[in-house]
Amino acid sequence: MRIVVLGASGRTGTEVVTQALARGDEVVAVARTGSAVPPGAEVVRAGFDEDAVMDEAVRGADVVVSALGARGRGPTIVCADGATAAVGAMRRTGVRRLVVVSAAGLPGEGDGLAVRRLVKPVLQRIFRHPYADMTRMEEIVRASGLDWTIVRPPQLTDGPRTDRYRRTLDRHVPGGHRVARADVATEILRAVDDHDTVGHLVAIAD
Repeated sequence: MRIVVLGASGRTGTEVVTQALARGDEVVAVARTGSAVPPGAEVVRAGFDEDAVMDEAVRGADVVVSALGARGRGPTIVCADGATAAVGAMRRTGVRRLVVVSAAGLPGEGDGLAVRRLVKPVLQRIFRHPYADMTRMEEIVRASGLDWTIVRPPQLTDGPRTDRYRRTLDRHVPGGHRVARADVATEILRAVDDHDTVGHLVAIAD
């Protein structure tokens, strides 16, 4: 399988690239100039406004994965810009499958009363800029007309892969507070192969 990974130099993206290579996939890593990417991937240095380069990176792919995320809590549009670039390139090159990483901090089904009324409002104030970016990204993805899946993890950790995380479809995991990036990568690659997740939100947590 040929997998294009946006945000391949980030901690979650690195896990996706590493696990995909380990299972024998062909990986195209789209990353910023100067950023490190795991060895074994084909590296494409492209800005989101470079349509021709993005088209060449995406052309012939089986799936595009966006593991983009903001660094810090300040204003950002990295996720929305990445989604816009990915969707545009996919439409121009005929690639259909898209999997993106979002956040369980966004409103969703399955949240308990305390989480909905107490925890989420606090999180949404603290992370208002990254969450606004992810909300816009989700809107772009849902309106794309592509075969999309949105993966929503809670707080990310750098722990080892466990394969023991919980997952739910179209609703948040009850009591789910954190999950390892390695397990997020595992679920992303699982979703790539699972067409029952097309057009759905997948929530995961320990």
